[in-house]
Amino acid sequence: MLREQMTDVVRTPEEALRDLPDFPFVSHYREVDGLRLAHLDEGHGPPVVFLHGEPTWSFLWRKVIPPVRDAGFRCVAPDLAGFGRSDKPGALAFYSYDRHVALAGTLLEDLDLRGATIVVHDWGGPIGLRLAVEHAERIDRVVILDTGLFNGHQKMTDAWLTFRDFVARTEDLPVGLLVRGACKNDPGDEVIAAYDAPYPNAASKAGARAFPLLIPHSPEAPGAAAGQRVIDALRADRRPTLM
Repeated sequence: MLREQMTDVVRTPEEALRDLPDFPFVSHYREVDGLRLAHLDEGHGPPVVFLHGEPTWSFLWRKVIPPVRDAGFRCVAPDLAGFGRSDKPGALAFYSYDRHVALAGTLLEDLDLRGATIVVHDWGGPIGLRLAVEHAERIDRVVILDTGLFNGHQKMTDAWLTFRDFVARTEDLPVGLLVRGACKNDPGDEVIAAYDAPYPNAASKAGARAFPLLIPHSPEAPGAAAGQRVIDALRADRRPTLM
């Protein structure tokens, strides 16, 4: 099944991601399960891991990384599989909560990150908070931004259900339009173009389309039990947390 899901993988041309606003960073690459996965690695000191959500990528952290780096920290910001400079399998079936967590976990292991602070936003939350539980020996602190965990009991608004249905039927997802619509202040055309830049065609947007469809709608749905385990573990967790 994995081989079938990997037959159509999009790799964004490097020239499409040059000269982005406020983004002078150089990406580093790892090969994981046949995929090339990208991450930023800036500065030296105790590690801070930034996990983006949907439909963004490490570009989200472009104004956060410099002051954190300059304060004496090592800033690591991956592009999740299907996003940014990372490879993008074109099959929706490739993407699952378990697979995203497993792939993100290899970053902690490959870079041997310890004593880390993990910073999570949007879908980076369910992924990163699960990493904080399952790799507790590597993560000492947690910062939580506009996110949550899913166990199948959570109530979703009518507006979100409308959004999910739109994503499900829209193969060529308007990524920049979705980002713009989620901003209180319009970030401008140049920034929106940078969010669109990693996605040269409809097939490259499967990862962005998949995330809303992965939220479990019942406790029996895939991912719900894992989400509940993370919720239960965090209730008893005493690590420093900023929410």
